[in-house]
Parts: sequence; structure tokens; C-alpha cells
Amino acid sequence: MTTTTSGVHGATDPSTIPTDSEKGRKQLTPRTVLRYVLLVVLGLIFISPLIFMIVTSFKTRGEAAGFPPTWIPNPFSLDAYSSILNSSGTPVLRWFANSLIAALANAALVVATAAMAAYALARMQFRGRGIVFGLIIGTLFVPPVILIIPNYLIVGEMGWLNTLAAVIVPTAASAFGVFFLRQFFLSIPEELEEAARLDGANPLQIFVKVILPLSRPALATLALLALLTNWNDFLWPVYVLFSPEMQTLPAGLSTLQSANAVRYDLLMAGAVIASVPVLILFVFLQRFIIEGVSRSGLKG
Repeated sequence: MTTTTSGVHGATDPSTIPTDSEKGRKQLTPRTVLRYVLLVVLGLIFISPLIFMIVTSFKTRGEAAGFPPTWIPNPFSLDAYSSILNSSGTPVLRWFANSLIAALANAALVVATAAMAAYALARMQFRGRGIVFGLIIGTLFVPPVILIIPNYLIVGEMGWLNTLAAVIVPTAASAFGVFFLRQFFLSIPEELEEAARLDGANPLQIFVKVILPLSRPALATLALLALLTNWNDFLWPVYVLFSPEMQTLPAGLSTLQSANAVRYDLLMAGAVIASVPVLILFVFLQRFIIEGVSRSGLKG
């Protein structure tokens, strides 16, 4: 009679079950290692301009313009920041405040107008809804540069030239924002709105108390995109803002360049100052951005 040492037929010896650490080691294949190496290399390539900008801002004027360029400042200098922040001819802090006010106000207007229009196009039934949405999408194919002269004339007639209103209001209606939020609203189950309607909520209450709280990822994404667009805008502020104290950062920093000389150390110091708020916002809002884009159907 033959006996078995494995116990019950078909049973698995617990000692042969791989642990979590063993599973992790088994998944570390050469292909996985190669993928991580490529990701690290690509990450370094994309981040290298940002690193070089920061490094150059701490160089002296001569070293910043020297060739070949160096990656380590020698000596480490704060002269560029001292010059750009203390010079009466380059009120960088005022430019920074102007850009911040304009970008925040424009982002708020973009989110407000786009959210209301997108909700109407996503949920409300009215004649010509598809035509209206098609016309809005059609404006995305119009190059913004051809609108400079009409917008300039309108802003001039309203008395907004050389004021922050000129860089806040004209771009408050965003066709992309309407499309983006409409796609997100369509992903929200209609049963939630029907339940609120049965509880006696009117359309405005449903929009404010049901739709908007559920749409925070998409709203945060759109707000950040609008803020970045306004913050980085250069051409339009140059046309409508004349006095040095009313300039925004991109337009103001362009005055640091002249026909005969370019202060690269000052330019890089100004670029660092302009980049800090954007980087901070992205760090805190990246989770909402990923969720908003993935749920709005813009993956790819």
C-alpha cells in the first residue's frame, strides 16, 4: 500500500505559495526595468529646461551669457533676483500681482460661464440645441489671432484699454470649456437629478447642489487650464496694456530684452518667479486634473 506525504489529494503546500515580496521580485522583469529606465530618461529630458532655467537665474551676468553653458553656478549669485526685484524700471512684483489678479478672475469667469452653458447643452431639451453646440465647437477652429482687432475695438469702446478688465473679460467665454464640461456632465447619472427633482429641487438647485459638487475634478481642471492660458498670454496684453505698472508678467519680462543686449540672468530669474505659482497649482491639483480628463472622454 502506497502512502502519500502530501496529505489530502490536490492540496497545496503553504510553503510553496509565493509571498508578496516574492511576487514583487518576480514582476521585475528586464522589460519592466527597461520601461522604468526609459521613463526616467524621458523625465530628465523634459525637466532639464526647467532645471537649466533655475540654475541660470543664480549665475552672474557674464556666466549666464557665457559659452559653453554651465550647469553649476560659479559663483552662486543672487544678483539677478536683487536687480529684478529692486529696480524701479522693472516692477516685477506689480507685474506678478497683475497677472495673478487677471488669471484668477478670468478663470472664475470661464468656469462660471462654461458650467452654465454646458449644463444647458447636456441636460436641457430645447429646439436647436445641437446646432448651438455645433456652432460653439466651430469657434474652436477660428485662430485667436484674427480676433485681436475686433476685440481691441470693442475693449476701446468700453473704455477698458490699459486696465486689467481688458485681459480678463474678452476670453471669459470659452468654447473649449463648454465642450469639456458638457462631456463631464453627460457622465453623471441622470438618476441623481431625478431624485433631487422628486425631493422638490428646482433646476437651479439641482445644478448648484448636485451637479457642481460632483463636478469638482472637471471644474478644477478647467480652472487650471484657463488660469495657465491667461497667465502665459503675451500678445494680447502687449496690445491693450500700455503703462509699465499695468503690465502682466509675460509682457513685462519682454522689456528686459533690448536690441543690443539680453540679460539672460534677469530673464531666467523672472521666468522662475513666473513659474512658481503654476508649479504649485499643478502639484496640488494634478489629482483633479487626471480624474477630470479621464471622466470627460478626452483620453488619448
